[in-house]
Amino acid sequence: MRFPASLATLRALEAAERLCSYSMAAQELFITHSAVSHQVRQLEAMVGTPLFIRSGNHMRPTAVCRQLAASVRRSLRDIDMALELASTAHDSTELPLSLSVMTDFADSWLIRHLAEFTDSRPGVRISLHRHTDISLPDPASVDIGIWHRPTELRGFRSVRLPGDTVIAVCSPELLSRCPSLTIETLPEAPLLRFGTRSWREFFEAVGIVHAEPSANVTFTDAGGLLSAALAGQGVAMIRKMIATVSGDRSADADR
Repeated sequence: MRFPASLATLRALEAAERLCSYSMAAQELFITHSAVSHQVRQLEAMVGTPLFIRSGNHMRPTAVCRQLAASVRRSLRDIDMALELASTAHDSTELPLSLSVMTDFADSWLIRHLAEFTDSRPGVRISLHRHTDISLPDPASVDIGIWHRPTELRGFRSVRLPGDTVIAVCSPELLSRCPSLTIETLPEAPLLRFGTRSWREFFEAVGIVHAEPSANVTFTDAGGLLSAALAGQGVAMIRKMIATVSGDRSADADR
């Protein structure tokens, strides 16, 4: 009969896999090197396969170890969060949550739904950081980041959110200046670029064969890109959700 692993044993595995070192794991957990080694051996006996292979001064995790450690890491985070919530349930102490969000997503969706979250979780105090640059901030600087691409750093988990459609948009003013503007004539229109996002890939998606055009202006933040499009400076390639929300706001402002 196999007995369940202790929480201490699972924490030792998670730290050893993440750090690739029994010694560093022991320092982080304030236990001895031999304690980490003993706990790993217990888990190896339990799962029936080696979890680490020594490589010089490092302990290289096996594929089984990495998979197991990833599951353990998620579970430990859930346990830590549950314990933290339980510790604040009996008093008025608030739980801080640092959130970094791309400006376009914050403006088009998140901010409008914040009240729903805070009403359902009154003990959580949110610190919202709007991120405008394409380059990712330090993942360790926040609790949760909602960005345009995942982080590959160890110790962090990236989850793909529900997808959105990318569309080309422009202002009525630009359409009045370029009445012949269509999908087919798009490569000849004044184009605005968001970072390294490729117009050529957009052309291919709509059945147009054309080399990557030169963009009039390149923006490093989606907010500036959208503002330029609304001002009639060119055609922008943005997410449909953002365009829909911005169009609704423009209509409200015109009323």
